[in-house]
Order: sequence, then structure tokens, then C-alpha cells
Amino acid sequence: MAESGKYDITVAVKTVYLADQSDPSRNQYVFAYTITVTNAGTVAAQLVSRHWIITDSDHHVQEVKGAGVVGQQPLLKPGETFEYTSGANLPTAVGTMRGTYQMVAEDGHAFEAEIPTFTLSVPRVLH
Repeated sequence: MAESGKYDITVAVKTVYLADQSDPSRNQYVFAYTITVTNAGTVAAQLVSRHWIITDSDHHVQEVKGAGVVGQQPLLKPGETFEYTSGANLPTAVGTMRGTYQMVAEDGHAFEAEIPTFTLSVPRVLH
């Protein structure tokens, strides 16, 4: 691993089930998630791309790769935060998402920021 603390991106997630956009009778469950990306390191770093692994409760996996997030490639100076909201559409009432952000530091060092696994769940489905 790189020098501890120099390249340190933290990721926090909040999720919400969008009942008004979902149609359980058609196996469509729509969720929104708000992600807060914080540069806890000592070097400015740019989020250049993302890689998501989305798994539904039937164990079907979809991978999503792409440039940036919500059409942006934010540059985070030490201590800065970037927050965005996006969505996911699942065929089941419960699923998980995890992944990585590909980052490039101001000094040219490329590294990955891990997005910890989080659960997408229709309320009252998980007991």
C-alpha cells in the first residue's frame, strides 16, 4: 500500500427506496444513494472513473464501469468533500452495491478508493 495517510479517500453512503418510481409487480425496485467522498489524505486527488458491482438477492451481478460520477471528475484537495446522488434499479427488493473509484493524485500516483458494500432494501423486507 502507498504511504499511509497520503492517499486516503473515505466513502460514506446513504440509501433510500423510491417507492413512487418502483413497480414490485414488474420486479422493478428503484433506489437512490447519496455518496460522500472525502479526501482524508495529504495530496489532492481526482476521481477519474468508477467500477460498481451490483448484486441482487437472486445473486445476479451487474458491473458498471465509467468515467467519473454524475458526469463529473471532481478534484478533491486534502480535507475537501464531494457529494452526489445517483440511483440503481434492481429486479429484487434487496441487493448490495460495492466498488471502487479510480483516483489520480496530483503527484501522478494512481490508486483506488474502496466503496464499502452497502445494502439496498425495500423497508420492512429485511428482518
